[in-house]
This record gives sequence, C-alpha cells and structure tokens, in this order.
Amino acid sequence: MAIEMDDDLKKAVQFHGHMCPGLAMGYRVAKYVKEHYPRSEDEELVAIVENSSCSVDAIQDMLSCTSGKGNLIFRDYGKQAFTFYSRDKGKAMRIYVKGDFFEGMDDVRRKYFQGKLNPEEKTEFEALREKIIDMILTAPDDEVLSVKEVDIPAPAKARIYPSLKCQQCGEAFMEILGRTAGGKVLCKECFEKTVC
Repeated sequence: MAIEMDDDLKKAVQFHGHMCPGLAMGYRVAKYVKEHYPRSEDEELVAIVENSSCSVDAIQDMLSCTSGKGNLIFRDYGKQAFTFYSRDKGKAMRIYVKGDFFEGMDDVRRKYFQGKLNPEEKTEFEALREKIIDMILTAPDDEVLSVKEVDIPAPAKARIYPSLKCQQCGEAFMEILGRTAGGKVLCKECFEKTVC
C-alpha cells in the first residue's frame, strides 16, 4: 500500500526525516488547525504541546510554531494532545488524538525498536505500521480527533533577557536562569554540578 502524500505531508516528512504514525498524528492535527487558524508568521499562533513525540515536528513544520520563536510551549504530560491559541482571534482549541492505534502491540513494538524482530516479523510489523499510518491519514476527523474550544489566558509573548557570564565556566547565559552558590552567580549547569 502506498501512502498518498500532499505537499504539506511531504514537507513534514522531509523535516522529520521519515514517515511514521506519530508524524501522521501531528499532520492530522496541524491540517485541522490550518483550516481554522492561519499559519503563524511570528507569534500569532501558539502551540502548547503535551508530548515530545514525532507529532510535534509536523506542528512545527506546518504551523510555524517553534521554540525558537517562543510560540511552541512544551508540557511533558505524555499525551497526544495539543492546544492552539490564536492571538488574532483571541481564542483557543484543544485537540486530542483519540484511539489507541497500537493496542495490543506493546511487545512487538518494543522488539522492533530494540532491533530484535526476525525478518518475517519485521516485514509483518512494517506492513501493520503502514496500515496504521494510512488509517490515521484517511479516517474522518471525528474518528481521530477530539476537538474542543478551551478558555485559556493568552500565553505570554517571547521575551529576550539580558545575558550574564557564569563565574565558574565563563559562558554567557540568560539572566533569569542564573543561580547563586558560594557567593558566585552561576549558570544552571554549573549550579547543578556544584550543588548536586
């Protein structure tokens, strides 16, 4: 089975490096968001992502929400859930990718990622994986996505803080992340090495 890819999906795959179920989930979410909010040129659209999986790469590529611009906020809840706040519209939506696409596959997935499948098992697994990707890409929105408007305060815009020089390693760091130990102003890394 060959997976049909539009230009957005092709670019997301190129950005991410490969096609996988996680990227397919992020693509579906980003595609839905693009139908309701414009792509972010600067910080107009803010994505609050609840995982650090492959799906986030599709969000970054398709919606231009990135940590560098300050409009990608990471909250490590381990959920395929995403909240998007539109500064232009003053409203937000939360999208949860529903459905356990890998139900009953924990052992075979673990063996796959450990490189312990024999060639026949690997072929079967990859065929099943492609079937899952196709299902994620082609199922109706209401079968894959749980979407609801949410009332959240506008996320703070990205701020630029002055830099300080660590009195231990000599490297510059963002002022608000500084720590003090033994009468010295330290970067977080040196502080953790000193105190921990």
